[in-house]
Amino acid sequence: MEAIEKYLVLVSFGQGGWGSLLLTALLMTVAVSVCGFLAGTMIGSLVAAMKLSRYLAVRWAGDCYTTVLRGVPDLLVIYLFYFGGSAILGHLGGIVGYDGYIGMPAFLTGTIALGVVSAAYQAEVLRGAYQSVSRGELEAATAIGMRPWLKFRRIIAPLVLRYAVPGLGNTWQLVLKESALISVTGLVEILRQSQIAAGSTRKPFEFYLTAIVLYLVITWISSILFRRLETRSLRGIRRAL
Repeated sequence: MEAIEKYLVLVSFGQGGWGSLLLTALLMTVAVSVCGFLAGTMIGSLVAAMKLSRYLAVRWAGDCYTTVLRGVPDLLVIYLFYFGGSAILGHLGGIVGYDGYIGMPAFLTGTIALGVVSAAYQAEVLRGAYQSVSRGELEAATAIGMRPWLKFRRIIAPLVLRYAVPGLGNTWQLVLKESALISVTGLVEILRQSQIAAGSTRKPFEFYLTAIVLYLVITWISSILFRRLETRSLRGIRRAL
């Protein structure tokens, strides 16, 4: 009981507790993950369209993107954007006469890196979802004279989303776990805050255990939300018994 009481004091929101800092870190993890996921959705949609193009060169470019980004370690991509972005900013600063170091913002680095990496996975999910759409529905939309944008908004997008939701849910979980890697750039998310707290109190087990619990809470809530979204997207579809 004494050990539990000491632990509760450590993670409390009162004086000497780390509760408020851990909560802030949790919100930061969710924020960078959401931004990275949305950026990945936009990039992934473009890459999926490239992989479905009628032109060989465009399909080849899309295939290269997904192959390279899925084959390169995610941490290497983060370092590439962080140090590469800092080098570009330093060069631009030198042009205007500034000689100091300009670091790439950690949150922006995380958003870009997570977006670029997750786009490779989301592209495959969206491509597979598009190929699952019945050709008859697309041909019917064309036959009644729907313009391309109207057909995309009313037919293609809803049907692709219906088939893509489960895969996108898995990709979100991947992005959430990869967000821990952004701590190497100095972004104070759950893992980084746990490291700081563990170093300050010399109680690594307690704070890393707390980090596990926080990640599991986010994962649990995310699973519920994606399950409801999947159920909603399947309304009106008769399932086999």
